Amino acid sequence: MARHLVIGNGKTLVNLDGKGYIRDVYYPYVGQQNHVGGHACRFGVWCDGSFAWLDDPEWAIELGYIEDSLVTNVTARHERMGLELQLNDGIHQRESIYLKRVVVRNLRDHERDVRVFFHHDLMIDGNEVGDTAAFYPGNRTVFHYKRSSYFMFNGKSDQGGIYQFSTGIKRFHSAEGTWRDAEDGELMGNSISQGSVDSTISFRTFVPQGGERTIYYWMSIGQNMEEVKRLDQYVQDSHPEKLLSRIVIYWNNWLSRAGGRTGDLPSGVVRQFKHSLLIVKTQIDERGAIIAANDTDILQYNRDHYSYMWPRDGALIADAMSLAGYHGTIASFFQFCGRNLSPEGYLHHKYNPDGTVGSSWHPYVVNGVPRLPIQEDETALVLYALWKDYARHGEIELAQSLYGTLIRKASAFLCDYMETDLNLPKPSYDLWEERYGIWTYTVASVYGGLMAAAYFADLFGDYDRSDQYREVAERMKQGIVDRLWDEESGRYARGLVLENGQWVKDMTVESSLFALFEFGVFPAEDEKVSKTMEAISEKLRIRTEVGGIARYTNDYYFRQSDDIDRVPGNPWIICTLWVAGFQIETARTAEGLEEPRRTLEKVAGFALPGGNLPEQLHPETGEPLSVAPLTWSHATYVSTVCKYVKKLEQLAAGGNGA
Repeated sequence: MARHLVIGNGKTLVNLDGKGYIRDVYYPYVGQQNHVGGHACRFGVWCDGSFAWLDDPEWAIELGYIEDSLVTNVTARHERMGLELQLNDGIHQRESIYLKRVVVRNLRDHERDVRVFFHHDLMIDGNEVGDTAAFYPGNRTVFHYKRSSYFMFNGKSDQGGIYQFSTGIKRFHSAEGTWRDAEDGELMGNSISQGSVDSTISFRTFVPQGGERTIYYWMSIGQNMEEVKRLDQYVQDSHPEKLLSRIVIYWNNWLSRAGGRTGDLPSGVVRQFKHSLLIVKTQIDERGAIIAANDTDILQYNRDHYSYMWPRDGALIADAMSLAGYHGTIASFFQFCGRNLSPEGYLHHKYNPDGTVGSSWHPYVVNGVPRLPIQEDETALVLYALWKDYARHGEIELAQSLYGTLIRKASAFLCDYMETDLNLPKPSYDLWEERYGIWTYTVASVYGGLMAAAYFADLFGDYDRSDQYREVAERMKQGIVDRLWDEESGRYARGLVLENGQWVKDMTVESSLFALFEFGVFPAEDEKVSKTMEAISEKLRIRTEVGGIARYTNDYYFRQSDDIDRVPGNPWIICTLWVAGFQIETARTAEGLEEPRRTLEKVAGFALPGGNLPEQLHPETGEPLSVAPLTWSHATYVSTVCKYVKKLEQLAAGGNGA
């Protein structure tokens, strides 16, 4: 379950699997309206009477990207057919155009007649009802459409444009699709089909002995016929080779903003850092939504997906990108949150990329008692991340534009949503969305959010509100010490749950308590924080060759082992890096950074071929579990590298980094 190769530009996102097949096409929002829905858009080759799709096991495939770019670099070699392919895929940095270059290399000592086939298995607007696939003679293309979504397919070889084409019915009665028609090297030429349809086009070239030929293929996406025709003509006028080169140059220059300061980190870590920046960028819609993940294979396990914007994930991802220098990339996220804040001042569980409220499993009533179905940290962390971004980049205009609509309204909600007897927030759902109570992580995030609001109020001379926000935050800080520290265990509790009318500590060891220092409640050197983090590092460590840190003791999600002492849960990328972040924060010498540096190397080794990081890993095999890439995993990698480099520089300058 993974998407090995991801390319996009903020309004169009294309995911490819480990065979190089297109599996997801999102447009016009990143994460919304998937026009392929996980089906395979096949790619195959016919030569000398033999045919092989790229999922043929005889292909030896190596996945990757052109360095420092969002253009793929894939090689596929088929010894029996005597062919090697080099494949490069990219999305235009501005327009909704997908481009593919196929270099065909002949490994034999005679000229070969080679035909390359591209199959299109679309389900436009998320379903297969009412699609049309047709040949358009005006520019000799094949296009699919439904309502206001159009997809036009074209290409060229040294022999000219499309060689053959066909449209047909798929997955209806006995019809498998036009991809079956391709396997004899010929396409029947059916010019139009309606309903549940697909299409296949081919290109022909003659490859000399020991030589190579290049084929270009492209897909133009738009809201009407005229738009996709215009984009198709743009590719032809500009030439696809030049456009692919410009995409590489664009992303090279985009990455330059991160700077070249990488300390003593090995090349593999630096490469993963840069790739993670690029992957995070692909998951950010240009209108502000930061999407958790867009791997539709998760639908096999749960009839929902990760293609939503969780404000928590978004805030922490935005903070990481801001830390790396990408204020402009994430400014629209805060504007998105300002537009979609509820009238009461809180953010909902999750949002669709267009700003509508996403699906939820949090009930509004339990046992007849009304309940606010939120995770309070999602509101608080947006304020926290917004202040951190201002503190780094000084863009006061963004903060001013959001002061009345987001900052003050959200802060008023955080101040009012209190259990005054406890000096803690009222109950809400935890960050894992699994349980209801008062959670240490959530309290820490609310503290961070209210202190951020106080700093903003000071910035704008709103001192009465600043005093109020600080006073509530300090009460919560004291509430953490009074109510959530457990002297017997020598660590902070995960939280409080209500049992028979009494608040009872939940003492499950929980990785998210890194929030106690991360969001500024206490310094990392605080004895109680240190003891808590030591317990996390010791009790949540996976004792296999894979290693890593689990979310919490006895984690059930995608569980692979019942040996809880040895495998308390699957290793999660973010949790593993949270422990590394604590080690970085508390390091007082360069030697103190050795273990987090090893963690960064190990996590880079967890990446799929191509560099994408999953949510979690199989504790015995290291295979990816759940979705990949997970935006939060990549963003946490980015922030950990940035913190490491900054700490190393501080130590080299003679400071302790405090």
